[in-house]
Amino acid sequence: MSGLYDIVVGAVLLLATDQMASTFGVAPPVPLIHAKLNGIFLLAIGAGYALPYGDPVRYRAYLWLMGPALKGAGAAAFLIDYFVNHSPPAFLLFAASDGVLALWTLVALISSRNRAAHS
Repeated sequence: MSGLYDIVVGAVLLLATDQMASTFGVAPPVPLIHAKLNGIFLLAIGAGYALPYGDPVRYRAYLWLMGPALKGAGAAAFLIDYFVNHSPPAFLLFAASDGVLALWTLVALISSRNRAAHS
């Protein structure tokens, strides 16, 4: 789920930057390359989920880094920006989606570790 989320958001950032900014009620970033690079970054992260999808035990560290660590930090950054810099309330959608995916991945990682320990 996280990989698909990253690919969709990355593609929108890369291919429809102005439309995405308009949807969230903000001006497109200046310079525009910042949004394009974020799109490329998200596409790479999303594609990286193919590794743990094929072998979740071997690529467990990827799930920890991109799930609880990165998505958790992303959720925190959006929340902090909302309260400190008064970013648009629509940005809280990203805080919520990143936060839910971070927690979902955390629960899956912990529960799968516990199941393995009790086997």
